[in-house]
Amino acid sequence: MSFGDYVYIVAVILFAYMTFVIIRNNFRSKFDAQERRKDLADEYEEDYIVDEQQESKED
Repeated sequence: MSFGDYVYIVAVILFAYMTFVIIRNNFRSKFDAQERRKDLADEYEEDYIVDEQQESKED
């Protein structure tokens, strides 16, 4: 194999890795610290959180 073939293989591997990292980071950026979707949060979110905390205290 020539030197160009090795460069091509390295370039393909780097391209695949960079694509994977970009997609993974894009997916991770859609979630908050509690692993909930940021774009699906509603205006009554605090009420749900308070209800969940009260239920866990009762158990």
